[in-house]
Amino acid sequence: MRFIDAAAVEKALAYPQLVDVLEEAFRTGAIAPPRHHHTIKLEGRPDATLLLMPAWTSSAPGAETAGRYIGIKQVTVFPDNSRLGKPAIYGAYLLLSSETGEPLALIDAPKLTVWRTAAASALAARFLARPDAARMLMVGAGALATYLVRAHASVRPIREVMLWNRTRSKAEALQRELASSGLVLSVVDDLEEAARAADLISTATISSEPLIRGAWLKPGCHLDCVGAYRPDMRETDDEVVRRARIWVDTFAGGLSEAGDVVMPLKAGIIRESDIQGDLFGLARGTAPRRSSADEITMFKSVGASIEDLAAAVAVYEKVEASA
Repeated sequence: MRFIDAAAVEKALAYPQLVDVLEEAFRTGAIAPPRHHHTIKLEGRPDATLLLMPAWTSSAPGAETAGRYIGIKQVTVFPDNSRLGKPAIYGAYLLLSSETGEPLALIDAPKLTVWRTAAASALAARFLARPDAARMLMVGAGALATYLVRAHASVRPIREVMLWNRTRSKAEALQRELASSGLVLSVVDDLEEAARAADLISTATISSEPLIRGAWLKPGCHLDCVGAYRPDMRETDDEVVRRARIWVDTFAGGLSEAGDVVMPLKAGIIRESDIQGDLFGLARGTAPRRSSADEITMFKSVGASIEDLAAAVAVYEKVEASA
């Protein structure tokens, strides 16, 4: 069994190639049961979370890896790990042969996750963002932010990126990290002003209260909501979903786990029929896509095990080929 660490994952993947891999995965399909989400109570500390995400490749016609792989991602989220100087998220991805069940590789899950999450957002933007989207606002400066910027810039002609974070120093650190990207980067303090100017807004925070207001969104804006992964968390207000056409990564996850969708559904502000489609439909051409230059589009993701499997297979096969 191969052990593939974060550095090897980083070396094996690139944009937009991983976006293409995910598009093919959603087009051909895989067996991807709902993820297992368990809350772990900790005395005197915030609750931790254990996530288990299984998937295996389908036997769809034309799928190159059909029937060959099984994968499961195990992730723990301990929100207050920063007090110990440790990351909040740890995890591992186990890739197995579906012919024998034998383990093939153990892969660094946090690195795999940031790569595939950003690729899924870029895949949605490929269908939903305006083809001429040039100015991006990145809300949040955590581990995902640099990948989201690079992934979106690989599928749209992004030239300028505005960076906002509650703690300005973290946005400044992100600016330094992206310095070699060739993009025009700026750290902004006025979130409203930046949102009103953006062609594409990507949010990756753990906010429980709306950060982006629908009244701020200009015609033609595409909103990519990646954070707020629980039904009691949200990054957008009700006016966003009133004004935008909405897509999700998967219907199962979007309608049960995504607070930006679940809360307005429960409040009767939107109906399930207002969800235009998911990444399966977008990749297969069965879901509607952007239909005009002025419409506001919103993509909400909470993660899907098919994305992890596709990325893990891409990493494993790249490492095997170069061994």
